Amino acid sequence: MLKLLSSTAYGVHHANPSSRLGSNPVKTPLFKALSQLTGWNRSPHELSRRAFCSNQSDAAADPKADVSNPEVSDTKSSSAVVVSTTTSLDDYQTVIALPLPKKPLFPGFYMPIYVKDRKLIEALRESMRRQTPYAGAFLLKDDASADSSSSTCETENVLENFEGKELLNRMHEVGTLAQISSIQGEQVILIGRRRLRITEMVSEDPLSVKVEHIKNMPYDKDDDVIKATYFEVMSTLRDVLKTTSLWRDQVRTYTQHIGDFSYQHLADFGAGISGANKHTNQGVLEELDVHKRLELTLDLLKKEVEVNKIQASIAKTVEEKFSGERRQIVLKEQLKAIKKELGVETDGKSAFSEKFKGRIELIKDKIPKHVLKTIEEELKKLQLLETTSSEFDVTVNHLDWLTVLPWGNLSDENFDVLRAEKILDEDHYGLSDVKERILEFIAVGSLRGTSQGKIICLSGPPGVGKTSIGRSIARALDRKFFRFSVGGLSDVAEINGHRKTYVGAMPGKLVQCLKTVGTENPIILIDEIDKLGKSHSGDPASALLEVMDPEQNANFRDNYLDVTIDLSKVLFVCTANVIDTIPKPLLDRMEVISLAGYITDEKLHIARDFLVKNTCRDCGIKPEQVVVSDAALRSLIENYCREAGVRNLQRYIEKIYRKIALKLVREGASAETPEVSVKKVMIDESNLVDYVGKPVFYEEKIYKQTPVGVVMGLSKTSMGGSILYIETTSVEEGEGKGGLHITGHLGSVMKESAEIAHTVARRIMFDKDPENLFFANSKLHLHVPEGATPKDGPSAGCTMITSFLSLAMNKPVRKDLAMTGEVTLTGRILPIGGVKEKTIAARRSQVKMMILPEGNRRDFVELSYSLKEGLDVHFVDEYEQIFELAFGYHLGSPPLNFRRSLTSFMWDLLSGCFQ
Repeated sequence: MLKLLSSTAYGVHHANPSSRLGSNPVKTPLFKALSQLTGWNRSPHELSRRAFCSNQSDAAADPKADVSNPEVSDTKSSSAVVVSTTTSLDDYQTVIALPLPKKPLFPGFYMPIYVKDRKLIEALRESMRRQTPYAGAFLLKDDASADSSSSTCETENVLENFEGKELLNRMHEVGTLAQISSIQGEQVILIGRRRLRITEMVSEDPLSVKVEHIKNMPYDKDDDVIKATYFEVMSTLRDVLKTTSLWRDQVRTYTQHIGDFSYQHLADFGAGISGANKHTNQGVLEELDVHKRLELTLDLLKKEVEVNKIQASIAKTVEEKFSGERRQIVLKEQLKAIKKELGVETDGKSAFSEKFKGRIELIKDKIPKHVLKTIEEELKKLQLLETTSSEFDVTVNHLDWLTVLPWGNLSDENFDVLRAEKILDEDHYGLSDVKERILEFIAVGSLRGTSQGKIICLSGPPGVGKTSIGRSIARALDRKFFRFSVGGLSDVAEINGHRKTYVGAMPGKLVQCLKTVGTENPIILIDEIDKLGKSHSGDPASALLEVMDPEQNANFRDNYLDVTIDLSKVLFVCTANVIDTIPKPLLDRMEVISLAGYITDEKLHIARDFLVKNTCRDCGIKPEQVVVSDAALRSLIENYCREAGVRNLQRYIEKIYRKIALKLVREGASAETPEVSVKKVMIDESNLVDYVGKPVFYEEKIYKQTPVGVVMGLSKTSMGGSILYIETTSVEEGEGKGGLHITGHLGSVMKESAEIAHTVARRIMFDKDPENLFFANSKLHLHVPEGATPKDGPSAGCTMITSFLSLAMNKPVRKDLAMTGEVTLTGRILPIGGVKEKTIAARRSQVKMMILPEGNRRDFVELSYSLKEGLDVHFVDEYEQIFELAFGYHLGSPPLNFRRSLTSFMWDLLSGCFQ
């Protein structure tokens, strides 16, 4: 059986190693390494005097040994202590108690501990001088060692914090009689001998206790169960030594001695080399039944085998992974070297350099000098960088963008005005004023030879064709077209680009546009410019100032490229629904072209000539299969699609054709012959509801005959124009109770306009009828219907005055009269905006007479004849004229200003003749 065990047997598995003491240690590399760490530097002859006894009598122990000079033990290579052979271990009934924080010391194992208590060190040395080098080693309970941070200072912490009785209470009663092998400074090497149990405390400083020596319970060596357990422990121990590579050297050395192990010593050895926790090992130490001790050790070794298998599996997986990666790296390097030798492929840096140089070779004369200098500097920098560095990728991306831009590449422009006019007419119906302005722009470009230097802003409601007009301009000029939206944009980097050192950095939208179109003079459509955002990342509107300014955009600098780019050859076209939200400095750099929207007749032509044909083709329906009458289209426009644009009209037409397609498919699937599926479908006003549902809009005129205090006004909205009723009523009358209450979700400007109108109406009423005290004695309530819709603006001032006077005189105004105009406190009528939209709303509501400010005469004259036809329009600059037009037919008196009315009539007549 195995009598000798290396000192590494315990130390490999634990932070505080203890090794089995044998009678014939072999100087293996592991043994030498542990000897250097523990200070165990002795010859085989000296070690042979500390034999591990295989019987229970411990007769081999040599308590009487030659003790060297005590002072020598403090040196770096202190001599070993030889125990006297005349003293029996049973004689040691009182010993110094040493606390063990991590693991119990089993008989036959080494364990180094560190003691900084000077009194305790001196006591241990004194025992060595007296040739009684023994102490008791007892494991500490959890509460005493829970906060210990390292094995080096645990014993010191315990001795500092607890003393005497308190320290004794924190120790397990069962421990080990330990021989003090050597003392080197603060390190004490202990060798386990036999089991002890504390009986009582003898002294407190240092802690000394009386002990009794524990012996194993008697057992039958020939018992089959014990034998079977013993051989299973032995077999499992072999598995542990085989699966753990650190034990293979020891297997070769001690295999010849394994058979000499006794039952109890085999159990101690197995528990000592296991990686179990201290409580489990303490249980093995306290167990006196040899059979039960073998069973406990067997459990520990089985767990150790499983842990070793898992550890070996993990090590194998990691090794295979790294071996595979190393193999791939080697193969890639070999493949790269082979391709380089054959001339098939060069290294990464050379390939990138050749690609970038090839790009700029043909256009080197067109690239600006400062850009060319930057490219050359970046190419030199690329050659100095390693391909694995992050800076290499940044430089490659930077060079890629610098060399891919269309430096000096311009597309040929076509300034043929007739061709441009034909293209605009093909793409859009109506919008004659817009087309005329675009043709003027093209004509100027034809005379100058270039169209640069202009930034056009197309303003109008949704669906009127702003974006498509931008495309038509690009097609007319034969320029490349690029569109991007800035609606909700809040990051300046989208315009100016990111710094190239940032992760995921990219140039701005303008540089990306030039790369996409491949020319320096495209048409860039910046959509939704009235919806720019603003955040902590900056103000994009301020960044666009440099882009939109013709004096600055010739030297636009992108943060990513870090070079200046000439954008002066780019034609910028912007779109907006309203220009009020565009920052003033940005708006000042743009030429605004307003698109007011389409009237009913224009929508009818667009639907018949464009939308119906395109939708029929997209739905796969033959033109002869469906007939949509003009009456149905007009009803669709007036009752479902009143907005200024035609986008919603297109959706309704698509809805009609989808239902027709479903109907045709169903009929074709159920018919016996395919000819039945060619049945013609007729859409007219009578069956329109079956395809699009109930009308969305009803007649805007909510009064067939306007009552007293109600006047029809005109307003402009983002969806076009609409009529706006002003209602006034008296809520309380009494002397001195005059006042005004306003409702209808009105803005601050409109509320001020109502107060001004109330004051002007009181003055006019006093001038006309001084005895009428209606305003002084009546509390009035003014309301504007559709209270959920916000309303604001000064153009309803004259309408409010007329409503107040109608109520005061108890006279209704004409039912076909509509008016608009801002009024001053003195009764002057000021011009307003949105004349075309308001005229469209008046025609849609069957208005016969319309009153506009004199300052808007030219705006009205510029409208098409079809829009003005059938309207009796009067232009006024004082409210007195409106009073006569609104109430004169009731008074039976001639107009107050007949000369002005006659002049207005003649002007309208002459302007209509030239349409």
